[in-house]
Amino acid sequence: MFMGMPMKWVALTTLTVQNSALIIIMHYSRVMPTTSGRYLASTAVLANEIIKMVVCLAVASRERRKVDGSMSSLALTAGNLWSDIFRRDSWKLAIPACLYTVQNSLQYVAVSNLDAATFQVTYQLKILTTALFSVILLHRRLSFLKWVSLVTLTAGVAIVQLPAASSNDSAHHRRSATYEGIHNDHSEEPAMDRATGLFSVVISCVISGLAGVYFEKILKGSQTSLWIRNIQLSIWALIPAVIGMVYVDGRTIMEQGFFTGYNAITWLAILFQAIGGIVVALCVNYADNIAKNFATSISILISCIASVYFFDFALTINFILGAITVLFATFLYSKPDVPSSNPEYTRLEKAADVEQGELEETKH
Repeated sequence: MFMGMPMKWVALTTLTVQNSALIIIMHYSRVMPTTSGRYLASTAVLANEIIKMVVCLAVASRERRKVDGSMSSLALTAGNLWSDIFRRDSWKLAIPACLYTVQNSLQYVAVSNLDAATFQVTYQLKILTTALFSVILLHRRLSFLKWVSLVTLTAGVAIVQLPAASSNDSAHHRRSATYEGIHNDHSEEPAMDRATGLFSVVISCVISGLAGVYFEKILKGSQTSLWIRNIQLSIWALIPAVIGMVYVDGRTIMEQGFFTGYNAITWLAILFQAIGGIVVALCVNYADNIAKNFATSISILISCIASVYFFDFALTINFILGAITVLFATFLYSKPDVPSSNPEYTRLEKAADVEQGELEETKH
């Protein structure tokens, strides 16, 4: 219980709000009027990993303190925590850490070129890529119902991308909202390239599926705490994040500084992205995979409504039909399989499906 409410509902409500607000805030942070220039996405990716590492380190320290006992010295707790983090197998997290860093960078490219609603719907393709990589790498068997849901999901995303009227097409190449005081905006108006945005979100989904399944494969048979694993991921993610930042924006950072273009909205977007994995970890502990997918579906609806209200997003028949199809596919994928004649095999298959969804979402 938390303030008189069951933790299950607290976690699910928080996840719904976080999923909805993250995309809306990230999109607005990339298209909002500014006189100081746009912030650098590469620095935001690095800041996100640092914040996430600090939060997970605080939680892991608290857990380690409980194990060692309140009477033990801080030096002992710090030493044991150091041993937990830098254990021999920590190098295995280097590959998923690099993949997640690239994925986070592509998300910034995608939200800079797509409206929040389209991004939110298209990003559900990560369900498809995760399932495919689980079949390829983990040799997992999917039921006929799940294959049908994956095909339906793909069809729904494709419907959303069908060309709309010419009047709506032009809207994708200008700022996605009108604001009070926009005429006083002296910054260059960001051009939105729909093709670039779609390519970025699709590649991001592929990387998300691969990284999630690879991360699951590492965790199988491991007794390491989930918080420790997240710390290890963040540590290894710092390397490609720093390299990418220097390679892409090194000269700009030297001239204008690391925090050029930062404001309250920028920090809010980074903070929401950093706490995403922590919120999902709470759902893993207090809710189930079906409930998490339900929260994701609600967040899609909220993002669509917010896009219409805040960003002048024009709903089309194609988008409405595609979004409904994606929501239906999400619910269909969450539906438990029909029991087979072998009860033991069925239980193991169900457990694997739930575990797959939980571990894949833990980082995001």
